[in-house]
Amino acid sequence: MIQDPLNPDSANGASMNQDFSNLAGMSAAAAKEYIFGFVATLKLTEKEIRTQEEEEAKWKGRVELARSRHMAGLLAEAEKEVERINTRLDDLRAEARVLTERIDSMRRQLPGLAARERSIDPDILEQELLMALGQTGEEVKTDKAFRELEKEHAADAALQALKARMKS
Repeated sequence: MIQDPLNPDSANGASMNQDFSNLAGMSAAAAKEYIFGFVATLKLTEKEIRTQEEEEAKWKGRVELARSRHMAGLLAEAEKEVERINTRLDDLRAEARVLTERIDSMRRQLPGLAARERSIDPDILEQELLMALGQTGEEVKTDKAFRELEKEHAADAALQALKARMKS
């Protein structure tokens, strides 16, 4: 059963149709890590497929051996085991296909996530610059208030000077 690789408990109530491939709201780095979890799950699934294929080959050999020796009891048991392994292989292959599709879908979303991160938020940029300069928000507010006050004072002084020139 497909599960969210970052939340192994999700398999308890998850179905193969549940979609864990929507990366909306994740950062590009978090999305890559999330995808890596799916890739790791896919690799484990592929390894299990290879193991089951080896088991299948072994049991098919046993079927042929039992058939050649006319041992009906062993033949029936070996055929049951081959059928069980084939059922497991079908499930694993289906899971691998779903994982591959979801990984491809998530990888196609990565450029959009990276582009969204590159867009500049002026408020965040200002805060980052202030932090780099070692200033706090309060210091900046105070400095800004003084600059505005100084501009107003300069404008008032220029207006007074202009009025004085006009009177004379």
